[in-house]
Amino acid sequence: MRIFFFILTAAVTVTLVYFLNISLKIGGAQAPAFGKFLSPQHGFWQNAEADDADFSADLHFPQLSGKVEVYLDKRLVPHVFAENENDVYFVQGYLHAKFRLWQMELQTLAAAGRASEIVGDIALNHDREFRRLGMVYGAENSLKQMEANETVKNECDAYTAGVNAYIDQLPDCKLPIEYKLLGYKPEHWSNLKTALFLKYMSYDLAAHENDFEMTNAQAFFNPADFKLLFPSIQDSLDPIIPKGTAYSKPKIPLNIPATADSLYFKKDTVTAIPVSKPNKANGSNNWAVSASKTKNGAPILCNDPHLGLNLPSLWIEMQLSTPTFNAYGASFPGAPSIIIGYNDDCAFGFTNGGRDVRDYFEITFKDDTRQEYWFNNEWKKTDFRIETIKVKGKPDVLDTVAYTIFGPVMYDKSFGGKRISSQKNYAVKWTAHAESNELLMFNMLNHAHNYNDYQQAVQNLHTPGQNCIFACKNGDIAIRTQGEFPAKWNGQGDFIMPGTDSSYMWQYMIPMDETPFQYNPERGFVSSANQRPADSAYPYYLGRDYPSPRGFYINRKLASMNNITPQDMEDLQTNNYNVFGEMAAPVLIKNINIQALNADEKSFYDLLKDWNFYNEKDSKAATVFVVTWQHFLDTVYADEYKNAPQPIAYPMNSTLLEAVLKDTAYKFLDDINTATKESLADMATIAFKTAVKELVIARAEGKLEWSKYKDTHVNHLLKKIAPFNREHLDIGGGTNVINATTSDHGPSWRMVVSLTEKTEAYGVYPGGQSGNPGSKYYDNFINDWVQGKYYTLWMMTKSETRDPKVKWKMTFSKG
Repeated sequence: MRIFFFILTAAVTVTLVYFLNISLKIGGAQAPAFGKFLSPQHGFWQNAEADDADFSADLHFPQLSGKVEVYLDKRLVPHVFAENENDVYFVQGYLHAKFRLWQMELQTLAAAGRASEIVGDIALNHDREFRRLGMVYGAENSLKQMEANETVKNECDAYTAGVNAYIDQLPDCKLPIEYKLLGYKPEHWSNLKTALFLKYMSYDLAAHENDFEMTNAQAFFNPADFKLLFPSIQDSLDPIIPKGTAYSKPKIPLNIPATADSLYFKKDTVTAIPVSKPNKANGSNNWAVSASKTKNGAPILCNDPHLGLNLPSLWIEMQLSTPTFNAYGASFPGAPSIIIGYNDDCAFGFTNGGRDVRDYFEITFKDDTRQEYWFNNEWKKTDFRIETIKVKGKPDVLDTVAYTIFGPVMYDKSFGGKRISSQKNYAVKWTAHAESNELLMFNMLNHAHNYNDYQQAVQNLHTPGQNCIFACKNGDIAIRTQGEFPAKWNGQGDFIMPGTDSSYMWQYMIPMDETPFQYNPERGFVSSANQRPADSAYPYYLGRDYPSPRGFYINRKLASMNNITPQDMEDLQTNNYNVFGEMAAPVLIKNINIQALNADEKSFYDLLKDWNFYNEKDSKAATVFVVTWQHFLDTVYADEYKNAPQPIAYPMNSTLLEAVLKDTAYKFLDDINTATKESLADMATIAFKTAVKELVIARAEGKLEWSKYKDTHVNHLLKKIAPFNREHLDIGGGTNVINATTSDHGPSWRMVVSLTEKTEAYGVYPGGQSGNPGSKYYDNFINDWVQGKYYTLWMMTKSETRDPKVKWKMTFSKG
């Protein structure tokens, strides 16, 4: 059935293009000649995979030291058994390439600022921006440290050799269909590409910042209003490390510049326009409960990282087994090891730390040659990196990037990207520029036996900073807010800083022994959901922009639960309760003036009034709340922001809610453009009436139910090819919900691990093991993911080779 659908949709696409006599373009890239693409011997037909395809193989490679056996189960999950460790990484690389080659290469080309090579000048701004951000520079620095470690170098060398072994035997007719659509061929893998992939994850998870937006906000609002709009901590905070935890004073005092306050509230805006940035919702949930709270008397660890929903999926599931370790879980196509998973003794997972580790400094060059810049009362020589950007079908583009003591000058008068328009020069300082070796952490976690092993492993995490969770069969549970974080004074890095001297530079990194952590807490659980890691007692500045509701609700649920089972944890991961709605909806309901509503408005009000606070897929009330709250936020702040420079930061939802709960005469409720003084009731009613206009349209279009309004989809990475996408998924969840599924973002890998004597584990992700749209394994997990179902994760043993779950066997040997 899948093969028929694939051929039909591909044929319809190219036929329409032919008869309409237009050029087929994919994301702006010119497609290849139709003859070759349609050729039965070489074209897309060769990518159609039969439902009963045989994946068994007997392969021989001179790079191997011993024998490797791979047992593929009915879900196409490889269980890899190797006689030595390096061989397992060789085969992992081979399998990643076999099932996900195009995805691997696309991600590393994008990371390196090389997308123009395959799609043309439509990607030129992206490529310049990524090169000026220092993505390759950072990857090269990390690679030095990776290859200085013998274990990691051997691991990377073996992985790279495995990827290239697959590429070398891949005929043109079997190239993934995306290569045929875009008209290019894969190049060899390298250890640098693995480092680039890891930097791409750093970009996704640790590159979000609001420096330009906050700079405009501090210039536009007076200091008192700014503090009301952007408080440094939320009242509803339930931090990762519980309130009341005692922290020592910093071992090294921070020197705060005397000009800090005057600088940060100077009236100087940045001319800029909105720009696409990493999704700040890239977050996740994780928690671990101790044996004292579970029914089976064993710890349970849970993790569901929230990332962009794409096909092929970010993850590929597998088991790696050698005489030195045995690990199962989600791996990254593009990097060796298991990233989130478990071994024979323990389980491990991550959520995003969310701290600001990317800052901008204004640079003063001596003249337009940029040969020297002013720093610490002298002219300092600039370093330059000449970037040659190859553009498909056009001449190369040269971009000379200036490098300063802070880092590369990302924006200047020759390049503002899609972000700024200015004659000023802004250098970017980012922790991902520094040398690091995150692969060593994953390697050590795959081998870990106990808490000490975990603690030593995670100290190798540099960027992106993460909340690293752990549970062990001996009963230990723990969490550490781990990473390389600059020690900052209050407000440092929220705004563009002067780069004329060292006053505003990062002074040092927070020492490892001052990292917030929990180990076997008395309350019987540890958890994180991207909220602030610690309360105001922590001596370093942590930033302002942390979501609180999910963490608050998870902690409330876990505190009340006992005799917990793995199925209870599955139910919690897929829970659609909107705790923010629980707090905010009563404010709206109480203050909307019912007497001012017409019959239609009253019907929507009744939906809101009777809402049970669950964002279930068929809930109309959830849609009413979400739309009404957004209009309430817009209505309250519209007058204050009417003449604001763009882009500009806006207050968090929690800021407005906490403000009106504390003070019904909150300053910003009054519309400064009217003669009357508006009240909370006035604003709530105006917002609701405006929201109803949008809701009426949604109702007429049949989109009032929450899943239809939210319209979750999982798109192919090329976005534009509808047959490769999965659209209109009937799923609940959303922002401020544990099941944080939005339109194109959500739980990318749900995992529950019960550390009983024989580990009991469950998992699912929204995709499939194959990256081939012509395979039934391309998206076969999505329906179960939507329905909140889990698969049993099978940690296979060599004694189970005849188990009926085994469908195919691949043998790798030296030769």
